Amino acid sequence: MSKIGRPSLKTILKGTTVAGLAAVMLSTGIPAQIYQSYAEPVTVASPQVPSFADVVSAVSPAVVSVRVKSDTTPASDDASNGFSFGGRGFDELPDDHPLKRFFREFGGQMPNGRNQEHAERNNRNRQHYMRPVSQGSGFFISEDGYLVTNNHVVADGSAYTVVMNDGTELDAKLIGKDSRTDLAVLKVDTKRKFTYVKFADDAKIRVGDWVVAVGNPFGLGGTVTAGIVSARGRDIGSGPYDDFIQIDAPVNRGNSGGPTFNQNGEVVGINTAIFSPSGGSVGIAFAIPASTAKDVVADLMKSGKVERGWLGVQIQPVTQEIAESLGLAEAKGALVVSPQNGSPGAKAGIKQGDVITAVNGEPIKDARDLAKKVAAIGPNKKVDVSIWRGGKAQSVEVTLGNLASDEASKAETQQSQQQAQPSSEKALANLGITVGPSDDGTGVAVTDVDPDSEAAAKGLKEGEKITAVNNQQVATAADITKAIAAARKDGRTRALFQIESQSGSRFIALPINEG
Repeated sequence: MSKIGRPSLKTILKGTTVAGLAAVMLSTGIPAQIYQSYAEPVTVASPQVPSFADVVSAVSPAVVSVRVKSDTTPASDDASNGFSFGGRGFDELPDDHPLKRFFREFGGQMPNGRNQEHAERNNRNRQHYMRPVSQGSGFFISEDGYLVTNNHVVADGSAYTVVMNDGTELDAKLIGKDSRTDLAVLKVDTKRKFTYVKFADDAKIRVGDWVVAVGNPFGLGGTVTAGIVSARGRDIGSGPYDDFIQIDAPVNRGNSGGPTFNQNGEVVGINTAIFSPSGGSVGIAFAIPASTAKDVVADLMKSGKVERGWLGVQIQPVTQEIAESLGLAEAKGALVVSPQNGSPGAKAGIKQGDVITAVNGEPIKDARDLAKKVAAIGPNKKVDVSIWRGGKAQSVEVTLGNLASDEASKAETQQSQQQAQPSSEKALANLGITVGPSDDGTGVAVTDVDPDSEAAAKGLKEGEKITAVNNQQVATAADITKAIAAARKDGRTRALFQIESQSGSRFIALPINEG
């Protein structure tokens, strides 16, 4: 602490006459009362900067580097990709992956500014070299050697090595992995007792709280970075169970599978992905919440796999416009696009166009909430599913299937990426579509769409089919008119159109008000 001061006015003017006072004021140019304001010492306090040294010292022995040997691990140019998921580059993702659909829908631009065609051409021409070893991070959760990392770190591995913070290298074996949450468990078999960490109650984590990430970025083991929780409940399109914690602590390639700690040294999340146009940290990283990881890790340690309840329906969000078209009071629940053939939902009588509003009495907020609730219940359990159908609330009893083992799990419940766009209050006469008979005799073919219409804004295209309006099957233009008239009679201003295309089935809500 330092003190800065000036002699008091009393000291300077001791024995000074009135004329002398005037001289002081004239010579300094400062009025006496202002000079007096500097008479007392000014105290400058040292800034209170938070230190994470104690936390880091306690948890570092539990954090390890994970080396994975593989015969088929391809190199990927993640430096040019927007999202980094360890060894997978953006160009290696399948064409129907949610991230690729996202960038196509927003102008066809890839995360690094290249258009899709250019990127795909480069991808075809790029030589893929083989890397026998990849690296990530992990952390011990028990003193007998169980440790957690990411599935994408170990997915293609044939041998695993754990590198301790003191440089000790230990062989590990894979206990189990779960691709849907990107988690995996390894085990080091030795008589040594390990320093381990425990999961936090991430429900107590608030946006703005300090966090510390420890890991192995770019092979530089034992690296510590700090930041805050930037957001919660992030959905980045990697699966139906997305519920990531977003942090701004610098996280880079190699941090995957490493822990993010709170100030008590508890694990609040497992780092799994970053968003970065440059390939390096730009302050947007995503961690799997401890609450998700805790349950999945427990299942993997117990049986080497995770079994989830499976309903077997393709769903999409209920927007305000869709809710209005169906007579729902709120834009909540999950709209059934189609039940999978032979699925538990189909067997129980759930139909396309139903809105699932609750499971076992627990309200469903959105499509993602439904997927998480059903998965958490587990397979072979009977559940009461509340649905909204034909303007009325109903319920059906469903015996859930097993997402881990059923062949139908390949059609895992997912959110449609088709989102409703803002309404333009157009009348039916200006709906902007022309229809005709379909080639296969089912539904009504869309032969033309006014590019300035709301139908076009919602993604309706020439060549697609309208198969139902307000869940009533249609085969002619007259059927569409009849269904719309019925909806208007019920006081609705929108009708729900079911559309089929080569990419599948979806719903859009269009205005049906007259005038």
